[in-house]
Amino acid sequence: MGKESLTRLTGNVHGPDCDDDDCPNVYATGRGSFIVQGDTYYGFEAPKGEGLVEIPEHVLREAVRVLGW
Repeated sequence: MGKESLTRLTGNVHGPDCDDDDCPNVYATGRGSFIVQGDTYYGFEAPKGEGLVEIPEHVLREAVRVLGW
């Protein structure tokens, strides 16, 4: 699944370190799931095939607002 098939839910309200596509974001897929972009988190090891990212609270709040939840 390429980035062009995702719906960007965040990024309209730029945070302190946000510049174009390099800031934390939440994307919706066409399959009812979400892709999260953020800084890699190394606090513990994720299961094989999974990754951990850290995103600011304001990014999740913006995604929830866009979805109308």
